[in-house]
Amino acid sequence: MATFATSDQLLVIIDPVSRRADGESVRIAKDVLSAGASSTKVCLPEDPEEFARALARRGSRRPVVIGDDRALARAVALLHRQRALADCVLSVVPVGGSVAVAHALGVPTGPVAAARAVLDGAERRLDLLVDDSDGVVLGTLRIPAPPAAGGVLPADPAGRPWLQSLVRTLVPVRPSRPSRPVAAPLPPGPARLRVEVDGTTLVDLDQPVEAVSVTPGASGSAEVVVRPSSVGAEAAPLRAYGRTVTVSGADFRYRTDAAVAGPVRRRTWTVREGALALMLPVR
Repeated sequence: MATFATSDQLLVIIDPVSRRADGESVRIAKDVLSAGASSTKVCLPEDPEEFARALARRGSRRPVVIGDDRALARAVALLHRQRALADCVLSVVPVGGSVAVAHALGVPTGPVAAARAVLDGAERRLDLLVDDSDGVVLGTLRIPAPPAAGGVLPADPAGRPWLQSLVRTLVPVRPSRPSRPVAAPLPPGPARLRVEVDGTTLVDLDQPVEAVSVTPGASGSAEVVVRPSSVGAEAAPLRAYGRTVTVSGADFRYRTDAAVAGPVRRRTWTVREGALALMLPVR
């Protein structure tokens, strides 16, 4: 259900990577927001710590992130870990290399249209996936991660080492296990995984699978699609809906909105209904 946000006092946090990648779109969005809000405070963080501090000190201002999917995912992850998502209406103006997640959530991808949605749009509650390590997923989760990613974090073409730290904050740090050697890059190809939806096994270890996807819906459940491996005729995908999804088996990596995580042998994702309040255009 959509509701209208009441505060027109904005805290505009401009992602440094997007600022350098497309300064013109950032300037346009900032000008539209400044002209339309009664009060606008602009923050230009240069590293992840400054980004987090700016978001934590927002006070009564509505936070607006100008940045790509990575910046959006990072803001949501920070608010989730602060247990502040329930009381915060977030806005995003997509600028940068990858904005597919923001677009899939309903955010306009043009800087003017997205900025107008911040000012004149409505608050809409969206479901999230939260895993058992407190990681957050906005869009579709994919298992295994695309082979090209290979579990390696995206490179920073401008040579800014802090970006690697920024991306790592999207996936919670888990204690290492000294007794277990670091896994080598996993080869592409079918994986043997057990996929359980609300406690019911959708596919077991005896059936190799090509891919698994989990997408949060809008009604408190996630859509789970498993594509079995096949020889000859293509096997029909298996589909199920549920609130809790557990994947286990051989080491696997998975791609979330902006990062690759793993390898892990077991992970559970739970739907948090209406956990994210996002400003979107009025329907």
